[in-house]
Amino acid sequence: MAPGMFEPNRREILAGLGASAAGLMAGGATPPVAQLALQARASTLALRPDQPATPIWELAAVSHVGDVRLKRFDSCQLIFRNNLTVPLAPVWYGLNAPDVTDQFRGRGPVAPDATETSNISIPNAGTLLADFRLFEDGQKQPARPLPIIVAESSRVVVDRDVVVLLEEWRLRPDGTALPPGRDLKGTSALYTINGGTSFELSASVGERLRLRFINGSQRSVLAIKLEKHEVQVMALDGQPAEPFPARNGALVLAPGARADAFVDAAASARFLLHDGKEARRVGSLTVSGKLERPPLAPPQPFPLNGLPETLDLRSALRFDVALGLSDAGWLRPASFSVKSAPAFRARFGRTVVLAIKNPAPITTVFHLHGHPFRLLDKLDDGWKPYWLDTLAIEPGQTQRIAFAATAPGQWLIESVATDWAAPRLVRWYAVE
Repeated sequence: MAPGMFEPNRREILAGLGASAAGLMAGGATPPVAQLALQARASTLALRPDQPATPIWELAAVSHVGDVRLKRFDSCQLIFRNNLTVPLAPVWYGLNAPDVTDQFRGRGPVAPDATETSNISIPNAGTLLADFRLFEDGQKQPARPLPIIVAESSRVVVDRDVVVLLEEWRLRPDGTALPPGRDLKGTSALYTINGGTSFELSASVGERLRLRFINGSQRSVLAIKLEKHEVQVMALDGQPAEPFPARNGALVLAPGARADAFVDAAASARFLLHDGKEARRVGSLTVSGKLERPPLAPPQPFPLNGLPETLDLRSALRFDVALGLSDAGWLRPASFSVKSAPAFRARFGRTVVLAIKNPAPITTVFHLHGHPFRLLDKLDDGWKPYWLDTLAIEPGQTQRIAFAATAPGQWLIESVATDWAAPRLVRWYAVE
């Protein structure tokens, strides 16, 4: 697709992202107290020891050494440099800014060899993710996402805080990697953690680890398990949860989903990853020695991010959303326009309940920009004790979710089947 045809549609995409894309806060509203310099650039990754490093694209932080760590309530100057050959912009997952007043300016993506500076507000603590997945129609190489860590406003008692980024690669026989949305015939699957084919972590006996598990893959639902340990789930998709133990120590994550978990190191154990077909060892936790400190108290819930404690389901606005159907308004990002009919409209402050149906014969992933949501019980008489922004829905199933419409503007909804060749599809909704 020619660059001139590519950019206008991407302008519409950024418009539909509302506060979750570049230009999240009108300039001059609050003087920035932090700076984040991001770069879209070509890179390589060593995925097979017997073959040359494979070319990839990546979203990299050039202003931070190690993980990108910000603080809740920061006002941040974002400097984005595009060193690639197509227009791009970071797409944020988990950064919701209800105080933004100028959310629908329709800013285009950043042109090749160009730089854009904007200000963003950081209203939520938690584990966030930024990547280029809404621009994958124009990608020449698979692109790595960038975890963004936002610290809570009060101290969380752990000994160590570790990012665990899971990624899926589809490799051709020559070792090069296939971008998503293409026919994967003749390729093989490979999985990495933090860019490596084996994740090795060491700890002392009794050391409390905060493990931030992120499914950075583009299409696959992945389960990650730490043997011999209780894995205590503390947050999902960047929002605090009522702590609960993961079943059998395993976490199941849709593409783009995040889970913060506490683990008290007890014994050396394997990390196992399951992609729905087989379990494979992807790393290990080596435990030795003992910490010279008293035992820590049982985990306490994280500080809340200001989401409502209750939702008024009785008077909620209710809408049906069928995933992935072209006659229901779903479009590829390159064809998207806000002139298309919205999936729904809601007044500010109202509770919205969505009945999300997956008519496809394959599990499909739903992502809602702008608002975390509750997963409702089957009879709509309550909800699970956590918030989400991403949900995998099995074939033929319907899930009901609810959220409070507190962020005015136009926002995107994403739908993508768990098939490497499947296109990513989008619609939009409005809070007025």
